[in-house]
Amino acid sequence: MSEAENDGIWGVAHVHASFNNTIITITDQTGAETLAKSSGGTVVKQNRDEASPYAAMQMAEVVAEKALDRGVEGVDVRVRGPGGNQQTSPGPGAQATIRALARAGLEIGRIEDVTPTPHDGTRAPKNSGF
Repeated sequence: MSEAENDGIWGVAHVHASFNNTIITITDQTGAETLAKSSGGTVVKQNRDEASPYAAMQMAEVVAEKALDRGVEGVDVRVRGPGGNQQTSPGPGAQATIRALARAGLEIGRIEDVTPTPHDGTRAPKNSGF
């Protein structure tokens, strides 16, 4: 095989890391076709552990294996936190997911934060402290 034929498929790893759960989805470059997906509830028994770094590592290994079976060589990572008027920093599973994807054999390309930010949004609740 020549070098041109050996170009692997690249995908996009969408990581939604909130403080209650972590969801990983790997799609093709356009985002139209889902190649693999997993959430915290598929790998741990207790609800409180769904957002943990351990659960994120387990999910990333499963998702990376499925993606590699489909011929995906590398991924661009898009990390999303809760966003909006909530906290804008991603949950504890975000970093663990990226590390586990790299360890599982996927090449990591671009890492970007796609947490939604309000442009004005709704009015903040009044301070009801006495």
